[in-house]
Amino acid sequence: MRLFRNLLTAFLLVLSVTVLAHSEPVDLEMVHRIRQEGLHNSQIRDISFYLTDVIGPRLSGSTGLSNAYTWTSETFEEWGLSNVDVSPWGEFGRGWDNERFYIAMTEPYYQHLIAVPRAWTRGTDSLVVANPVLVNIRNEEDFEKYRGKLRNKVVVTPVTSEPELSFSPMAFRWEDDDLERLAQYPEISSPPYGQPQRQQSDWFTQRAFSRKVTDFLEEEGVLAMLNASGTFGAVRSHGRGYNVNVEPGLAQVDMTFEHYGRIVRLLEAGIDVELELDIRNRFHYEDQMGYNVIAEIPGTDPVLKDEVVIIGGHLDSWHAGTGGNDNASGVAVMMEVMRIFRELDINPRRTVRIALWGAEEQGLHGSRNYVRENYFDPADGGRKPDYDKFSAYYNVDNGSGKIRGIYLQENDALRPIFKAWFEPLEDLGVNTVTLRRTGSTDHVAFDAVGLPGFQFIQDRLDYGRGYHTNMDTFERMHLGDMMQAATVVAVLVYHTAMRDEKLPRKQFDR
Repeated sequence: MRLFRNLLTAFLLVLSVTVLAHSEPVDLEMVHRIRQEGLHNSQIRDISFYLTDVIGPRLSGSTGLSNAYTWTSETFEEWGLSNVDVSPWGEFGRGWDNERFYIAMTEPYYQHLIAVPRAWTRGTDSLVVANPVLVNIRNEEDFEKYRGKLRNKVVVTPVTSEPELSFSPMAFRWEDDDLERLAQYPEISSPPYGQPQRQQSDWFTQRAFSRKVTDFLEEEGVLAMLNASGTFGAVRSHGRGYNVNVEPGLAQVDMTFEHYGRIVRLLEAGIDVELELDIRNRFHYEDQMGYNVIAEIPGTDPVLKDEVVIIGGHLDSWHAGTGGNDNASGVAVMMEVMRIFRELDINPRRTVRIALWGAEEQGLHGSRNYVRENYFDPADGGRKPDYDKFSAYYNVDNGSGKIRGIYLQENDALRPIFKAWFEPLEDLGVNTVTLRRTGSTDHVAFDAVGLPGFQFIQDRLDYGRGYHTNMDTFERMHLGDMMQAATVVAVLVYHTAMRDEKLPRKQFDR
């Protein structure tokens, strides 16, 4: 019996060694060092302060975004990163800055109004006093009612919906049950925006007709148009017309629902309304290019140094606030990852590169053009020489909440790898690996051409209420969560850069 137990013990020992030999290695000493630096010596607050309060809004083509290019690239130089470059990705279009804005209702009583000019539209160029006109165009026949009657008028349109009461908390974190459901695959499929297909079709039809109404108003010489956008004191930014081949649109103002609705109700009741309005915008045509900010820590392995691990987030924002959670938070996290690497004097086997993308908000232009130029261009022979030297891209762009896991974009082979890397981080709340896909940000540019590109599962907090609005500021950034996120990303990037093989890829036949 003793001999049998000894043989069994020996067998189990050999088996355990074999399993360990085939499991994903984790450098626990380096994990400890990264955690100490990321959680105890973080520079997240200083980086976030400068990106938001000092630089301000970073609308694509604006002076603010140009200043962000300069500051981030100079910071990378100071940190000792290599190959720092403000790199053009292609033509963007006209730049735009709002230089002055004031709007108030002066009759039937005085009330300052919460609003913001719509980007890439014209201004009034001086203070004007006007009585707004209610224009109700619901079908093609209605255009004739207003033809020739709207020149130099300020236009509002009827309110077509009511604000819904919100019984949800201001912010929330993922609960264990939520994460368990999120880890299940496949998820129930749904049309874009989570709406039934018919509603989607109606939405696109309504949007097309709304654009036709705006074009009509512009042709009629309307001075300005007010729009309801955002609620509960938040104004959601929009933009129209950065393409230089299209004339700048008429002056438009986006206004919080509560203040807009009051104007409409007064006009519907036949009560005169008077507005003071002063919008002064500047267009820039001198430099119509878009840019990405690139920097790196060169690889040291003679065989692997030409392979690359990229981290990034988009540097541009909308202009109503200072782009705190969309996406100064993601930029600050990724900059902090590079700082951690330099502070710990990490010499990765593969090159670790950071890319701060431009014009994400207008269609992922910075990342898509970067991928097209460096890795895959369907119009120019498909795969580029560096395609096979790419290991992974990690992206942060869902606000400043903690990282709770990762979307594998349906790449089954990655599950055991990330499970192993997450294990020493479980006490930080990171443990969910899902095969599900997620979209709407810069990792899509890589994933679409078969390259491993990832976005993280993050606590949403109050991101949905604030992004693109005047409330997207430093105050809504959760710095402790961002410290956790930078630590998690640094651990993943380190192991990706140090493993013997590149991360496995999904099948991609093009």
